[in-house]
Amino acid sequence: MASTRVAGPAGEAGDVVFHVHGVTKIYRMGEVSVRALRGVDLDLYRGEFMVLLGASGSGKSTLLNILGGLDTPTEGEVRYAGRDLGGADERELTLYRRHHVGFVFQFYNLIPSLTALENVAIVTEIAAEPMKPEAALDLVGLGERRHHFPAQLSGGEQQRVAIARAIAKQPAVLLCDEPTGALDSKTGIMVLEALDRVNAELGTTTVVITHNVDIARMANRVVRLTDGRVAEVHRNETRTPPSDLHW
Repeated sequence: MASTRVAGPAGEAGDVVFHVHGVTKIYRMGEVSVRALRGVDLDLYRGEFMVLLGASGSGKSTLLNILGGLDTPTEGEVRYAGRDLGGADERELTLYRRHHVGFVFQFYNLIPSLTALENVAIVTEIAAEPMKPEAALDLVGLGERRHHFPAQLSGGEQQRVAIARAIAKQPAVLLCDEPTGALDSKTGIMVLEALDRVNAELGTTTVVITHNVDIARMANRVVRLTDGRVAEVHRNETRTPPSDLHW
């Protein structure tokens, strides 16, 4: 029988990290308009692990980019800890990304000529209150690989270095876009274990985009997007450990 953990108490009104209301995003390419988001309403809570599910083109990455300050809504309101991101200028968004948000993408974007430790240290040099790069690598289980170059690491190890780099600045929010998309099941589960550990030990609000329904079982809440709208919000009464996931 698979082991389970009771889902945490995330969801109290006072713990809202992101408040998203009526968010629409329209991309205009010449005379063509593409409506990527259509009036999205959503709150994200401090310390929760959320999975965003949906098919390609459902608006998942657009929403994640808006939460991360990489993009702005065409209409609607996005607030982070009470601050209006939609009305922020580029300098304010840059500081927001630098000090509050960690990003993990499908592809690792490591610098080939730097060791794992050096790849992580780059971020700590610009962060306000960073953890030691060694500690970040230890947290994702790569302490013994810190002096290896990316070419000497497996895909899963490179992705865990990318996670260590993202969390080394101790962000309040970790946004992950298909972090296991380029990995096989066994390796992907190791990456999910690293994300789960970060969420549990640092209390980092974590959002993971995936099209993999099975991954949703490890989340506090699951939000399904369809055609740019929130189609369903589901709360897991129990969270399944990554080691018990299969796909």
